[in-house]
Amino acid sequence: MTDVIGIDHIYIAVNDLTRSERFYDIVMDVLGFKKNTFQIAGDAHVQYFNRHFGYVLRPARTAIAHDSYAPGLHHFCFRVETEADVRNAAQALAERHILVSEPRRFPEYAEDYFAFFFADPDGIRLEVTNYRRERRERHDRWPAV
Repeated sequence: MTDVIGIDHIYIAVNDLTRSERFYDIVMDVLGFKKNTFQIAGDAHVQYFNRHFGYVLRPARTAIAHDSYAPGLHHFCFRVETEADVRNAAQALAERHILVSEPRRFPEYAEDYFAFFFADPDGIRLEVTNYRRERRERHDRWPAV
């Protein structure tokens, strides 16, 4: 059996690369990502990356709006270490004029689930959550889980 060890990268197609790059420059700076740009087949790409994975923007080829409840991506969630990190990220984004929900506990998801939500310029829903006990145990006790 193949053991997948992580997410390598995710590609997000955006309607206006310049507008999205301005937005993600703020978000990814707050979340500690680095940035580079490159081209594939003449299309500009913007890649944000950290030690764990890359988050790449590329130009969309159609202008259909994102619908979280249509088949496809519902939302993308970034994990940070602690509840304090969630609060700090929300505050830093809000200070940079990114509209975020109030960070709070979501006991309907898990007892220690703490998160906030926001959306990118194309309406893609984004989330920042803490590294919860269940996720830590799954990681630390694998494959015994």
